Amino acid sequence: MSDTFERACGVADVPDEGVIATEVGGVEVAVVKSEGQYFAVRDECSHAQIQLSEGDVGNCEIECWLHGSRFDLRTGEPTSLPAYDPVPVYPVRVDGEDLLVDVKNPLNQAS
Repeated sequence: MSDTFERACGVADVPDEGVIATEVGGVEVAVVKSEGQYFAVRDECSHAQIQLSEGDVGNCEIECWLHGSRFDLRTGEPTSLPAYDPVPVYPVRVDGEDLLVDVKNPLNQAS
């Protein structure tokens, strides 16, 4: 099996309890740091197709700024309405000063 992780950004690029938008393998990704951990989710709310990277982060969740839908960064599952569909969550690996993301093998079954 080949390694499908690609560089998303630098570790220092992602602020604590923050998010940045980037593209990995042609997929728009929100790379997030929350509670000392790194996460990657598709940068699009499943409710209104709004960039999640423009929302707030806290307690391992990201909130869509438009309607307030919140998503668990570990599972992609919505934790508040109006969203009811999950967002794709991707594996993240720290490699020295780089964050690598695997968009080819999501951790969940979100579309």
